[in-house]
This record gives sequence, C-alpha cells and structure tokens, in this order.
Amino acid sequence: MATPTPEKLLEFIKEKNVKWVDLQFMDIPGYIQHITIPSYTLREEDFTDGIGKLDGSSIKGFKSIFESDMRMFPDPNTCAILPWTDNTPHRTLRLICDLYDAFGGPRFTRDPRYIAQKAEEAVKKAGFDFSYWGPELEFFVFDSFKLLPSFSTARDAWSGTGYEIQSKEAPWSQTSGINHPIRFKEGYYPAPPQDTLVDLRNEITGQLYDYFNIICDAHHHEVATAGQCEIDMKYDTLTKMADNVLTYKNVVKNVAYNMKMVATFMPKPIFGDNASGMHIHQSLWKGMNGKSRNTFYDPDDEYAEISQTCRYYIGGLMEHSRALCAITSPTTNSYKRLVPGYEAPVYIAWSKRNRSASIRVPVYEKGKEAPKRIEFRPPDTSCNIYYAFAALTAAGLDGIKKKMDPGNPCDENIYHLTAERRREMGIKECPGSLQEALNELESDRKFLESIFPKDAIDMWIELKSEEYKQNSIRPTPFEFYQYFDI
Repeated sequence: MATPTPEKLLEFIKEKNVKWVDLQFMDIPGYIQHITIPSYTLREEDFTDGIGKLDGSSIKGFKSIFESDMRMFPDPNTCAILPWTDNTPHRTLRLICDLYDAFGGPRFTRDPRYIAQKAEEAVKKAGFDFSYWGPELEFFVFDSFKLLPSFSTARDAWSGTGYEIQSKEAPWSQTSGINHPIRFKEGYYPAPPQDTLVDLRNEITGQLYDYFNIICDAHHHEVATAGQCEIDMKYDTLTKMADNVLTYKNVVKNVAYNMKMVATFMPKPIFGDNASGMHIHQSLWKGMNGKSRNTFYDPDDEYAEISQTCRYYIGGLMEHSRALCAITSPTTNSYKRLVPGYEAPVYIAWSKRNRSASIRVPVYEKGKEAPKRIEFRPPDTSCNIYYAFAALTAAGLDGIKKKMDPGNPCDENIYHLTAERRREMGIKECPGSLQEALNELESDRKFLESIFPKDAIDMWIELKSEEYKQNSIRPTPFEFYQYFDI
C-alpha cells in the first residue's frame, strides 16, 4: 500500500482481516528479531508513544539488566503482509521498528536503523541530498543441513564438532540426484536441470515485489555448486535499502523453509568452492523531485567518466578498507572467503571493470549519468546491513572531506601479480582474520565517529572479539582429520 498514516494503517488492518502484527528490528550482530501482537491491540498512539514490549537485556549488545526497558516505535512506511501468512487464518502484518529508551527517553544510540538514519543525515550535512545503494546478495540453499554436536558440556551441547550438507546439485549428493551435478566452481548460469532452484528464486522474487514492492532486476545460479543463488534488487536510498535487505533475508529463509529446504547467508559453508559475497554499489546525489544529479558522474573524464568527488570517495574507502572489513566482513567465516583463488576481493585497489580489485567502477554503458557508481567488493551477507552502509558512508565522506587521492587505478589481474610487484604498486591486502580486522578498527575508528556513537563502536568490538575467542578455542572437524593420529 502507499505510504499510510497510522489511522489509514489501522483501517487497512481491519479491511484485510489482519489477525497479527509482527514488530521487527535488527540486533547488533545483524539478526532479525521480532515480537508478535494481536492486531486488535495496536493503537494509533503506539506510533507516537511507542510500544513497551522490549527487554533490552535479552538482546545481545543492547542493555544491562538494570536498564532493560525499551520501547518500539513502528514505522508505518514499512507495513506489509507477510506472504507466508496470507490466505491463512493467521494473516500477519509486518512493521519495522525504531528503538527508544523507556520512560520518555531518546533513541537507543546503538539501534542499527538509527545509525543508518544518522548516515543519511551525514550525507546531507556534507552537501549532498541522498545516496543510492545496490547490494548484490548471494546465498546458498541446501536440501538439508545437520549439525553433528559435541555433548562434552551442557553449554556446548549444540556448538558442533561437525556438519553435513546435502544438495541434489552437489557432486557428493546422497539424495535423489539429478544426474547432472554441478562441479565445483562451475555453477555460474547453468540451465535446468542442473539449476534446480529456478522455481524457488521465482517465488522469492515474486513475493518481494507483490508483498513488499521490492523490485528485483534478475536472478540466477551463482558460481558454487550446491545451490548458490543471487537475486539482485534495484537500488534505493540508504535506510530504505537496508530495510529491504532485512526483508530479503527474511523472505529467502521462509520461502526455502516452506519448500522444505534451508537457506544460509553464511559466507563460506563449502570448502574448495566459491563463497557468498555482497558487493555493494553506491553513489551520491544532489537535488530532489526529479531534478537530481549524480555527483559521481563526469562525462569529460576519459578513464571511467567519474568525477573528482567520486575519486575522493574511493580514496576514503581505500584509506579505511582494512578497518571497514571488521564491519562489512564481520565473522570468522568471512575470512575463509577473503582468500585468493575464489574471485574474492583480497587486494585493496581500484579500477574500472577489474573484478580482482576491491573497488570497481562499472562501465557497462558510456555517456550515462544515472548508472555511474562504485562497487565495494569485500562485504558479505553476514554483516549488519545498517552498520555496513553507515560505515561505508563515513569512509567515503571522510575521503571527500580530506580530498584523499586514491592513486592510479590498477588495470591488471592482481591475482597474477607477484607479492613484490604488489608492494611496488602500493597494493595492500584485506585482513586475514576477524581479529586482524578488529585490531585495524581499533586503531582506525575516528572516521566512524561522525556517524557512530562511541559506545556503538565499543560494543561492536567487544561482541566480535568474543566471537573470535569462542571460535578460536574450539576444535574443528579439520583438526580431527589433520591431528587425530599424531
């Protein structure tokens, strides 16, 4: 429905016989959280006074137990019927919420959506009107996934010492196969019957448009075997696109579940094959109401038709790339993706067309202002999308403010350059582990403070450092393979 007032939304709920309202938000690590209330309890004043239903001490990184009460303010612009509840007795309306401290308190400073909104304010303060964002989400869909747990302690009962993945597309498939398995690293654009997930992607794309008004440009099988997919959304403004990513991940998981499969946005579930990334396209614009101008475009630039503003923005991303990885590639599993040999952007450089560089300027068309943008390639789908967009904005604006020169573009296959040649060209590498990335963030965090509150950065480093520690102290299946007979 069109942008509704709270009054119109309540009328819509009655008219469509909506039984439940699902109040959603994203926690700090990037998981979707929700609480469901009966539709008849939603009042018009809830949109201005908030709903006191949130215990912040039970959400990772939010509040201590002595200050746990929080309020949720539904955003009527995010209303949508959840498609898997439509045509059922439990039709449910989704609303994404802004989070506030209780007792008339202000916005919760670590609320990811609030930080994304602050990033949009920073764009305006820097002299622009808005930014466009186009993330390319990749994910895997398996027929089944089993975690083989260790019962050494009650606390670790489900921490896992092994796992089993089944996919009818995979060379190792033990399910009723298709007799056309997709070989490792040969999954890009195969037609059915090898591509078994066309119907699933059609259903996801249809639900995104029909229920959430999210336009998708295309969908296809990705490079890896065993059900790697990509569905590309049309670009949108910063917070709106972050909301769309939250919605996208929720729809993907629920469609897969209802088709008796399982979807994951874990970057690297399969060793020896390509991982799932999330290349993020971005641009800065001036002007509103149909008279906007892409500040990244300069038709007189012979190299890639990019402006000096765009070059400075690239310079900011390059300057802060290693720290950015702690937010855009924020899991231990992320760094199993960021290794040479799997098309992952390991090297910090920029170029047009060149997918071995971490920052690419797409040049599909010449003389076109609207599509001119840059693509930041290190991120993956395990990130908190609100934090990721905000961090990239902070880095790019810092580059513009300080006129950071990105240096010369690298129009060579960086994967084939020797280490000595890369040093000569000043090409650095992305961090090799989450801990290394967090160390970089700790030493290079000032640029974020124009958007992120200090306590948000502190909490991020604390949570992610604990994640790294918990992963580093547990035995893995490969350690058993490598060391059991020592």
